[in-house]
Amino acid sequence: MPSLRLPGGENYVLGTPGAWSVPATPPASRTVFAAAHVVADPFAENTPGSPAVLDWDATLAFRRHLWSWGLGVADAMDTAQRNAGLDWSATRELIARSAAEADGPLACGAGTDHAGPLTTVAEVVSAYEEQVAYVESTGAQVILMASRQLAAVATGPDDYHSVYSGLLKQVARPVILHWLGDMFDPFLAGYWGSSSVDDATETLLEIIRSSPGAVDGVKVSLLDASHEVSLRRRLPAGVKLYTGDDFHYPELIRGDPSGYSHALLGILDPIAPAASAALQALDAGDVAGFDAALAPTVPLARHLFGAPTSAYKTGIVFLAWLAGHQPAFGMVNGATTNRSLPHLVETFRLADRAGLLPDPDLAAARMRAFLAVHGL
Repeated sequence: MPSLRLPGGENYVLGTPGAWSVPATPPASRTVFAAAHVVADPFAENTPGSPAVLDWDATLAFRRHLWSWGLGVADAMDTAQRNAGLDWSATRELIARSAAEADGPLACGAGTDHAGPLTTVAEVVSAYEEQVAYVESTGAQVILMASRQLAAVATGPDDYHSVYSGLLKQVARPVILHWLGDMFDPFLAGYWGSSSVDDATETLLEIIRSSPGAVDGVKVSLLDASHEVSLRRRLPAGVKLYTGDDFHYPELIRGDPSGYSHALLGILDPIAPAASAALQALDAGDVAGFDAALAPTVPLARHLFGAPTSAYKTGIVFLAWLAGHQPAFGMVNGATTNRSLPHLVETFRLADRAGLLPDPDLAAARMRAFLAVHGL
Protein backbone atom coordinates (compact mmCIF):
# COMPACT_ATOMS: atom_id res chain seq x y z
CA MET A 1 0.00 0.00 0.00
CA PRO A 2 1.21 3.57 -0.65
CA SER A 3 2.67 5.70 2.11
CA LEU A 4 3.40 9.37 2.69
CA ARG A 5 4.95 11.65 5.27
CA LEU A 6 2.48 13.59 7.40
CA PRO A 7 3.16 16.65 9.55
CA GLY A 8 5.35 15.79 12.52
CA GLY A 9 7.37 13.30 10.48
CA GLU A 10 4.89 10.41 10.66
CA ASN A 11 5.26 7.89 7.83
CA TYR A 12 1.65 6.97 7.20
CA VAL A 13 0.80 3.78 5.28
CA LEU A 14 -2.69 3.71 3.80
CA GLY A 15 -5.01 0.83 4.55
CA THR A 16 -7.14 -1.36 2.31
CA PRO A 17 -10.37 0.11 0.91
CA GLY A 18 -13.65 -1.39 2.03
CA ALA A 19 -14.90 -4.29 -0.07
CA TRP A 20 -18.48 -3.13 -0.54
CA SER A 21 -20.89 -4.23 -3.25
CA VAL A 22 -23.41 -2.07 -5.08
CA PRO A 23 -26.93 -3.22 -4.12
CA ALA A 24 -29.33 -4.67 -6.65
CA THR A 25 -32.23 -2.76 -5.11
CA PRO A 26 -32.63 0.23 -2.76
CA PRO A 27 -32.95 -0.43 0.99
CA ALA A 28 -36.36 -1.68 2.04
CA SER A 29 -36.28 -1.33 5.82
CA ARG A 30 -35.42 2.40 6.02
CA THR A 31 -35.90 5.49 3.86
CA VAL A 32 -32.49 7.10 3.54
CA PHE A 33 -31.35 10.33 1.88
CA ALA A 34 -27.76 11.52 1.60
CA ALA A 35 -27.50 15.30 1.71
CA ALA A 36 -25.14 15.94 -1.20
CA HIS A 37 -22.40 18.55 -1.58
CA VAL A 38 -21.79 20.59 -4.73
CA VAL A 39 -18.57 20.72 -6.75
CA ALA A 40 -17.27 24.21 -7.43
CA ASP A 41 -15.76 25.05 -10.80
CA PRO A 42 -12.04 25.38 -9.89
CA PHE A 43 -11.46 27.89 -12.70
CA ALA A 44 -14.24 30.27 -11.63
CA GLU A 45 -14.07 33.09 -9.09
CA ASN A 46 -16.07 31.39 -6.29
CA THR A 47 -14.65 33.79 -3.70
CA PRO A 48 -16.69 34.95 -0.68
CA GLY A 49 -19.67 36.92 -1.93
CA SER A 50 -19.22 35.90 -5.59
CA PRO A 51 -21.98 34.11 -7.50
CA ALA A 52 -21.63 30.33 -7.22
CA VAL A 53 -20.25 28.63 -10.33
CA LEU A 54 -20.43 24.85 -10.30
CA ASP A 55 -18.69 22.04 -12.13
CA TRP A 56 -21.91 20.49 -13.35
CA ASP A 57 -20.38 17.28 -14.70
CA ALA A 58 -18.76 16.43 -11.37
CA THR A 59 -21.73 17.65 -9.32
CA LEU A 60 -24.18 15.44 -11.18
CA ALA A 61 -21.79 12.49 -11.36
CA PHE A 62 -21.61 12.54 -7.58
CA ARG A 63 -25.39 12.33 -7.35
CA ARG A 64 -25.35 9.33 -9.67
CA HIS A 65 -22.74 7.80 -7.36
CA LEU A 66 -25.11 8.18 -4.38
CA TRP A 67 -28.08 6.73 -6.27
CA SER A 68 -25.93 3.79 -7.40
CA TRP A 69 -25.43 2.82 -3.76
CA GLY A 70 -29.20 2.73 -3.22
CA LEU A 71 -29.42 6.04 -1.35
CA GLY A 72 -31.83 8.85 -2.04
CA VAL A 73 -30.41 12.32 -2.66
CA ALA A 74 -31.38 15.32 -0.55
CA ASP A 75 -30.31 18.25 -2.69
CA ALA A 76 -29.99 22.01 -2.29
CA MET A 77 -29.61 21.59 1.47
CA ASP A 78 -27.04 22.98 3.90
CA THR A 79 -24.52 20.33 2.74
CA ALA A 80 -24.77 21.94 -0.71
CA GLN A 81 -23.84 25.26 0.98
CA ARG A 82 -27.33 26.70 1.07
CA ASN A 83 -27.12 29.98 3.02
CA ALA A 84 -23.33 29.59 2.76
CA GLY A 85 -22.51 30.57 -0.80
CA LEU A 86 -24.95 28.67 -3.02
CA ASP A 87 -27.13 31.50 -4.33
CA TRP A 88 -30.67 31.02 -5.64
CA SER A 89 -29.66 31.14 -9.31
CA ALA A 90 -27.28 28.21 -8.86
CA THR A 91 -29.77 26.47 -6.55
CA ARG A 92 -32.54 26.61 -9.17
CA GLU A 93 -30.25 25.10 -11.76
CA LEU A 94 -29.03 22.45 -9.33
CA ILE A 95 -32.59 21.36 -8.53
CA ALA A 96 -33.57 21.23 -12.21
CA ARG A 97 -30.46 19.33 -13.28
CA SER A 98 -30.69 16.84 -10.41
CA ALA A 99 -34.36 16.22 -11.17
CA ALA A 100 -33.56 15.57 -14.83
CA GLU A 101 -30.83 13.09 -13.80
CA ALA A 102 -32.72 11.41 -10.97
CA ASP A 103 -32.18 7.67 -10.82
CA GLY A 104 -33.60 7.27 -7.35
CA PRO A 105 -35.44 9.26 -4.69
CA LEU A 106 -34.81 13.00 -4.82
CA ALA A 107 -35.92 15.59 -2.27
CA CYS A 108 -34.90 19.23 -2.56
CA GLY A 109 -34.82 22.13 -0.16
CA ALA A 110 -37.36 24.93 -0.52
CA GLY A 111 -36.69 27.96 1.62
CA THR A 112 -36.74 31.73 1.61
CA ASP A 113 -33.07 32.55 0.99
CA HIS A 114 -33.64 34.12 -2.44
CA ALA A 115 -35.73 36.94 -1.00
CA GLY A 116 -33.15 38.85 1.03
CA PRO A 117 -34.17 40.66 4.23
CA LEU A 118 -37.87 40.21 5.01
CA THR A 119 -39.86 42.20 7.51
CA THR A 120 -43.20 40.40 7.82
CA VAL A 121 -44.53 36.88 8.17
CA ALA A 122 -46.58 37.40 4.99
CA GLU A 123 -43.37 38.08 3.05
CA VAL A 124 -41.86 34.89 4.43
CA VAL A 125 -44.90 32.91 3.25
CA SER A 126 -44.67 34.42 -0.21
CA ALA A 127 -40.97 33.57 -0.45
CA TYR A 128 -41.60 29.98 0.65
CA GLU A 129 -44.44 29.61 -1.86
CA GLU A 130 -42.18 30.62 -4.74
CA GLN A 131 -39.55 28.01 -3.93
CA VAL A 132 -42.06 25.27 -3.09
CA ALA A 133 -43.73 25.79 -6.46
CA TYR A 134 -40.38 25.59 -8.21
CA VAL A 135 -39.31 22.35 -6.51
CA GLU A 136 -42.70 20.77 -7.17
CA SER A 137 -42.50 21.79 -10.84
CA THR A 138 -39.40 19.60 -11.24
CA GLY A 139 -41.08 16.53 -9.74
CA ALA A 140 -38.82 16.44 -6.68
CA GLN A 141 -40.16 16.02 -3.18
CA VAL A 142 -40.16 19.23 -1.13
CA ILE A 143 -38.10 19.67 2.01
CA LEU A 144 -39.39 22.76 3.80
CA MET A 145 -36.07 24.13 5.00
CA ALA A 146 -35.82 26.05 8.23
CA SER A 147 -35.86 29.75 7.34
CA ARG A 148 -33.46 32.32 8.75
CA GLN A 149 -35.89 35.04 7.70
CA LEU A 150 -38.74 33.42 9.60
CA ALA A 151 -36.55 33.02 12.69
CA ALA A 152 -35.78 36.74 12.46
CA VAL A 153 -39.34 38.06 12.10
CA ALA A 154 -41.41 35.54 14.08
CA THR A 155 -42.59 36.76 17.46
CA GLY A 156 -43.57 33.35 18.83
CA PRO A 157 -45.11 29.95 18.09
CA ASP A 158 -48.24 31.43 16.51
CA ASP A 159 -46.22 32.81 13.61
CA TYR A 160 -44.76 29.37 12.94
CA HIS A 161 -48.24 27.84 13.05
CA SER A 162 -49.47 30.43 10.58
CA VAL A 163 -46.60 29.98 8.11
CA TYR A 164 -46.35 26.20 8.14
CA SER A 165 -50.05 25.41 8.36
CA GLY A 166 -50.72 27.66 5.40
CA LEU A 167 -47.97 26.09 3.32
CA LEU A 168 -48.99 22.55 4.21
CA LYS A 169 -52.49 23.21 2.88
CA GLN A 170 -51.01 24.00 -0.54
CA VAL A 171 -48.43 21.27 -1.18
CA ALA A 172 -49.06 18.73 -3.92
CA ARG A 173 -47.53 15.78 -2.04
CA PRO A 174 -46.31 15.17 1.52
CA VAL A 175 -43.22 17.18 2.43
CA ILE A 176 -40.30 16.76 4.81
CA LEU A 177 -40.02 19.38 7.55
CA HIS A 178 -36.56 20.53 8.57
CA TRP A 179 -35.34 21.36 12.08
CA LEU A 180 -31.72 22.44 11.96
CA GLY A 181 -30.19 23.27 15.31
CA ASP A 182 -28.19 26.40 15.99
CA MET A 183 -24.96 24.36 16.17
CA PHE A 184 -25.40 24.00 12.39
CA ASP A 185 -26.69 27.53 11.84
CA PRO A 186 -26.69 30.13 14.65
CA PHE A 187 -29.29 32.18 12.75
CA LEU A 188 -31.85 29.45 13.49
CA ALA A 189 -31.67 29.77 17.28
CA GLY A 190 -35.13 29.69 18.86
CA TYR A 191 -36.77 28.01 15.88
CA TRP A 192 -40.44 27.05 16.29
CA GLY A 193 -40.79 30.12 18.48
CA SER A 194 -38.90 29.17 21.62
CA SER A 195 -35.39 28.75 22.97
CA SER A 196 -36.73 25.79 24.97
CA VAL A 197 -36.33 22.58 22.99
CA ASP A 198 -39.31 21.07 24.82
CA ASP A 199 -41.58 23.99 23.96
CA ALA A 200 -40.33 24.05 20.36
CA THR A 201 -41.07 20.34 20.09
CA GLU A 202 -44.67 20.88 21.19
CA THR A 203 -45.13 23.55 18.52
CA LEU A 204 -43.68 21.27 15.84
CA LEU A 205 -45.97 18.41 16.87
CA GLU A 206 -49.02 20.68 16.86
CA ILE A 207 -48.20 21.83 13.32
CA ILE A 208 -47.82 18.25 12.11
CA ARG A 209 -51.03 17.09 13.79
CA SER A 210 -52.98 20.02 12.36
CA SER A 211 -52.09 19.02 8.78
CA PRO A 212 -52.79 15.28 8.52
CA GLY A 213 -51.41 13.68 5.37
CA ALA A 214 -49.28 16.70 4.40
CA VAL A 215 -46.09 15.73 6.25
CA ASP A 216 -44.03 12.75 5.12
CA GLY A 217 -41.55 13.23 7.94
CA VAL A 218 -39.37 15.61 9.88
CA LYS A 219 -35.59 15.86 9.69
CA VAL A 220 -34.14 16.66 13.11
CA SER A 221 -30.54 17.88 13.40
CA LEU A 222 -30.04 18.72 17.07
CA LEU A 223 -27.28 16.17 17.85
CA ASP A 224 -29.40 14.99 20.80
CA ALA A 225 -30.24 11.31 20.48
CA SER A 226 -32.51 11.10 23.53
CA HIS A 227 -34.63 14.00 22.29
CA GLU A 228 -34.92 12.39 18.86
CA VAL A 229 -36.09 9.08 20.32
CA SER A 230 -38.68 10.88 22.43
CA LEU A 231 -39.94 12.87 19.45
CA ARG A 232 -40.24 9.94 17.08
CA ARG A 233 -42.35 8.07 19.66
CA ARG A 234 -44.81 10.99 19.65
CA LEU A 235 -45.12 11.54 15.92
CA PRO A 236 -48.49 10.69 14.37
CA ALA A 237 -48.74 7.32 12.66
CA GLY A 238 -47.20 7.41 9.20
CA VAL A 239 -44.94 10.43 9.86
CA LYS A 240 -41.26 9.49 9.70
CA LEU A 241 -38.43 10.78 11.85
CA TYR A 242 -35.49 11.41 9.54
CA THR A 243 -32.40 11.53 11.72
CA GLY A 244 -30.08 14.41 10.98
CA ASP A 245 -27.84 13.42 13.91
CA ASP A 246 -24.36 12.98 12.45
CA PHE A 247 -23.03 11.82 15.83
CA HIS A 248 -25.49 9.07 16.80
CA TYR A 249 -26.88 7.86 13.48
CA PRO A 250 -26.05 4.12 13.82
CA GLU A 251 -28.10 3.56 16.97
CA LEU A 252 -30.91 5.86 15.81
CA ILE A 253 -31.28 4.11 12.46
CA ARG A 254 -30.95 0.70 14.10
CA GLY A 255 -33.68 1.67 16.55
CA ASP A 256 -35.08 0.07 19.67
CA PRO A 257 -38.19 -2.00 20.49
CA SER A 258 -40.34 1.13 20.25
CA GLY A 259 -39.21 2.15 16.77
CA TYR A 260 -36.41 3.55 14.63
CA SER A 261 -35.34 6.60 12.66
CA HIS A 262 -35.03 6.93 8.91
CA ALA A 263 -32.21 9.19 7.74
CA LEU A 264 -31.44 12.43 5.95
CA LEU A 265 -27.78 13.02 6.71
CA GLY A 266 -24.77 14.95 5.51
CA ILE A 267 -22.41 12.22 6.73
CA LEU A 268 -23.92 9.82 4.19
CA ASP A 269 -22.24 11.89 1.45
CA PRO A 270 -18.70 10.60 2.20
CA ILE A 271 -19.69 7.20 3.66
CA ALA A 272 -22.22 6.10 1.03
CA PRO A 273 -20.66 2.66 0.32
CA ALA A 274 -20.43 1.82 4.03
CA ALA A 275 -23.96 3.07 4.64
CA SER A 276 -25.22 0.98 1.73
CA ALA A 277 -23.56 -2.13 3.18
CA ALA A 278 -25.11 -1.41 6.57
CA LEU A 279 -28.58 -1.01 5.09
CA GLN A 280 -28.21 -4.20 3.06
CA ALA A 281 -27.33 -6.02 6.29
CA LEU A 282 -30.30 -4.48 8.10
CA ASP A 283 -32.65 -5.58 5.32
CA ALA A 284 -31.31 -9.12 5.79
CA GLY A 285 -31.91 -8.98 9.54
CA ASP A 286 -28.17 -8.90 10.23
CA VAL A 287 -27.94 -6.27 12.98
CA ALA A 288 -24.35 -7.22 13.78
CA GLY A 289 -23.42 -6.64 10.14
CA PHE A 290 -25.17 -3.27 10.22
CA ASP A 291 -23.17 -2.24 13.28
CA ALA A 292 -19.90 -3.54 11.82
CA ALA A 293 -20.34 -1.54 8.61
CA LEU A 294 -21.08 1.77 10.35
CA ALA A 295 -18.90 1.61 13.47
CA PRO A 296 -15.65 2.63 11.69
CA THR A 297 -17.40 5.68 10.21
CA VAL A 298 -18.42 7.19 13.56
CA PRO A 299 -15.00 8.62 14.54
CA LEU A 300 -14.86 10.28 11.12
CA ALA A 301 -18.37 11.72 11.52
CA ARG A 302 -17.66 13.08 14.98
CA HIS A 303 -14.51 14.72 13.66
CA LEU A 304 -16.13 16.19 10.52
CA PHE A 305 -19.06 17.62 12.47
CA GLY A 306 -17.04 18.84 15.43
CA ALA A 307 -17.25 22.50 16.44
CA PRO A 308 -17.76 24.72 14.62
CA THR A 309 -20.27 22.25 13.19
CA SER A 310 -21.28 24.59 10.38
CA ALA A 311 -17.82 24.07 8.81
CA TYR A 312 -18.42 20.35 8.20
CA LYS A 313 -18.87 20.90 4.45
CA THR A 314 -15.14 21.60 4.02
CA GLY A 315 -14.16 18.13 5.24
CA ILE A 316 -16.81 16.47 3.11
CA VAL A 317 -15.58 18.20 -0.06
CA PHE A 318 -11.96 17.39 0.87
CA LEU A 319 -12.86 13.70 1.09
CA ALA A 320 -14.70 13.80 -2.24
CA TRP A 321 -11.50 15.13 -3.80
CA LEU A 322 -9.31 12.49 -2.13
CA ALA A 323 -11.74 9.76 -3.23
CA GLY A 324 -11.60 10.90 -6.87
CA HIS A 325 -15.14 12.23 -7.16
CA GLN A 326 -13.99 15.68 -8.26
CA PRO A 327 -10.88 17.08 -9.94
CA ALA A 328 -10.01 19.77 -7.40
CA PHE A 329 -10.43 20.70 -3.75
CA GLY A 330 -12.47 23.86 -4.20
CA MET A 331 -15.71 25.23 -2.80
CA VAL A 332 -18.07 28.07 -3.52
CA ASN A 333 -17.72 31.07 -1.22
CA GLY A 334 -14.05 30.22 -0.68
CA ALA A 335 -15.04 27.75 2.03
CA THR A 336 -11.98 25.51 1.69
CA THR A 337 -10.34 27.68 4.36
CA ASN A 338 -13.03 26.93 6.96
CA ARG A 339 -11.02 24.02 8.37
CA SER A 340 -7.37 23.93 9.41
CA LEU A 341 -4.55 21.80 8.02
CA PRO A 342 -4.44 19.62 11.18
CA HIS A 343 -8.20 19.06 10.93
CA LEU A 344 -7.96 17.94 7.29
CA VAL A 345 -4.96 15.69 7.98
CA GLU A 346 -6.98 13.91 10.66
CA THR A 347 -9.93 13.74 8.25
CA PHE A 348 -7.67 11.88 5.81
CA ARG A 349 -6.50 9.45 8.50
CA LEU A 350 -10.00 8.65 9.76
CA ALA A 351 -11.44 8.19 6.27
CA ASP A 352 -8.61 5.81 5.39
CA ARG A 353 -9.11 3.81 8.60
CA ALA A 354 -12.79 3.48 7.70
CA GLY A 355 -11.88 2.12 4.24
CA LEU A 356 -13.50 5.09 2.48
CA LEU A 357 -10.66 5.98 0.06
CA PRO A 358 -11.37 3.67 -2.90
CA ASP A 359 -8.08 4.36 -4.73
CA PRO A 360 -5.26 4.55 -2.16
CA ASP A 361 -2.66 5.52 -4.76
CA LEU A 362 -4.77 8.47 -5.93
CA ALA A 363 -5.57 9.52 -2.36
CA ALA A 364 -1.91 9.38 -1.39
CA ALA A 365 -0.84 11.38 -4.44
CA ARG A 366 -3.46 14.07 -3.78
CA MET A 367 -2.62 14.22 -0.09
CA ARG A 368 1.08 14.64 -0.92
CA ALA A 369 0.22 17.49 -3.29
CA PHE A 370 -2.00 19.12 -0.67
CA LEU A 371 0.74 18.92 1.96
CA ALA A 372 3.31 20.27 -0.47
CA VAL A 373 1.21 23.41 -0.95
CA HIS A 374 1.34 23.81 2.83
CA GLY A 375 5.12 23.53 2.92
CA LEU A 376 5.64 19.86 3.70
